[in-house]
Amino acid sequence: MSPSLVTRHSSLAVALALALCAASATAQMNDPTRPPASFGASEPDAGDGGGIMLQSVLISPAQRAAIINGVLVRQGEKYGDAVLIEVSENEVVLRSGAIRQVLKLHPGVSMRQIGSAAAAGVPRAGQGQSAEPASGGSTPAR
Repeated sequence: MSPSLVTRHSSLAVALALALCAASATAQMNDPTRPPASFGASEPDAGDGGGIMLQSVLISPAQRAAIINGVLVRQGEKYGDAVLIEVSENEVVLRSGAIRQVLKLHPGVSMRQIGSAAAAGVPRAGQGQSAEPASGGSTPAR
């Protein structure tokens, strides 16, 4: 190859690379795993109950905590002027003076048993079964 041909190919490659960099800098890629822009945008406001949202609960043998409006609050700690006093699988309770506020993880969802499970006495998830043996069976003596 002649030196002028190599120089021309190199110039084209550099120009193409610069054009791709400029295009990618101006074009915004859509990341499907990125949370929406409104997620975590609001400031924590414990003064009025309308803006407080329970986002997650964290329960371990060592501690219980909740994420409220993007802020990690451990049980017993304050969120605004309220104290997180209870943490369960589906809700938390904040107390501010004599006022108790229950925040639900899924506020529009109410769980209930339906169909044959309710009629048969099958325990709901989270309710333990009785330790007594089933009737009609015999338990060997130890």
